[in-house]
Amino acid sequence: MSKEEQMNEKRINQELSNEQTGLDLSRIVFIGRTFDEYLSMFDLTEQDLIGRRILDCPAGACSFTAVANTLGAQVTATDIAYYHPFAQLAEKGLADIEHTMLHMEKVQSNYVWDYFQSVVDLQKYRSQALADCAHDMQQFPERYIAATLPRLPFEENAFDLTLSAHFLFMYSDRLDYEFHLQTVQELLRVTRQELRIFPLVDLSCRRYQHLDELIEYIENAGYRTEEVTVSYEFQKGANTMLRIYKD
Repeated sequence: MSKEEQMNEKRINQELSNEQTGLDLSRIVFIGRTFDEYLSMFDLTEQDLIGRRILDCPAGACSFTAVANTLGAQVTATDIAYYHPFAQLAEKGLADIEHTMLHMEKVQSNYVWDYFQSVVDLQKYRSQALADCAHDMQQFPERYIAATLPRLPFEENAFDLTLSAHFLFMYSDRLDYEFHLQTVQELLRVTRQELRIFPLVDLSCRRYQHLDELIEYIENAGYRTEEVTVSYEFQKGANTMLRIYKD
């Protein structure tokens, strides 16, 4: 492991304080998106999923894994939060949704209220995603794998398609370019065909400042990239996705 990788891992592992689970749950916000949101965010159809091995990373409390597997996909979810017992995460998720909705009332102007009609409507969607995820975790725990980026416990080319939502680029004030580069490289390592990342902005709705540099690196490594405008926009300006093709 390089010095840079060691520094990034040390920074992330500062989150790890509980000896039993390896993770301080108070530092995690366990909220997820619905399956239908995933289709819109990643410009996918149900037909696109059938028969494909798919990784959702980081997956959080999203319902994509639960629903997509019923439609003929083979989806695996991975997240640092999964070091904790699933029942504890479900309880945490309910509290996080309640807390988030209280604050959402104050910042509604930062969002586009087309997909969701109101804060009450948003809470309904978030609660449904959590319920679907929690139920699937109980029924199929083998689908939910704990991992700490930028390293993943999967073989090379293990998945046909990898989806990564609302993590990369959004926290560029806390995660530096080297971390983003290493994470994208790792996601590509475990992906056989294509990686999709959404959105391409930070929490202030600004395009990730190092995105062009990252894209240049990826293309120089032999991959093809495409920035795609999608139909989903909740956070203002967050309606673009990066597709990285390996084949």
